Amino acid sequence: FKGVKMSQKKILVVDDEADLVETVRFPLEMEGFNVLICYNGEDALNQARKERPDLILLDLMLPKLDGYKVCRLLKFDEKYKHIPILMLTAKTQEKDKLLGKETGADEYITKPFDIDELMKKVKTYLSK
Repeated sequence: FKGVKMSQKKILVVDDEADLVETVRFPLEMEGFNVLICYNGEDALNQARKERPDLILLDLMLPKLDGYKVCRLLKFDEKYKHIPILMLTAKTQEKDKLLGKETGADEYITKPFDIDELMKKVKTYLSK
C-alpha cells in the first residue's frame, strides 16, 4: 500500500438516490478519495470517459441509461475496460446477478449494504 496515496484515486459514484450518494461519498472522502458524482447513466458514461476514474460504484436502476448499459459500454471499450465496476443494486435475484456478471461488472453488491464492507472492497480493488 505504501507509495500509492489513496487520495490520488478517483472514484465515480453513480446513483439516482441523493441519500445513497451521500452515504457513500462521505466515508470515501474521509479515506481521502477524490469522489465524482453522477445521478444518471448518460452523465456517468460521459464522466467515466472524460475523467477515467480508478473505480466506479454503479447503481443499476438509473435514468437515461441503466447500469447494465453503462457497464457494458465501458467494459467493451479497450480504453476503459480495466476500470473496476462495483454494481450497487436493490435487485437481489440470481438472474440479476448473472446479468451483472455478463456485463462485466467486477462485483455485485446488493442494497442495503454494509458501508464498511463496501469500503473494504473498494480498497481491495484499488490496491490491485
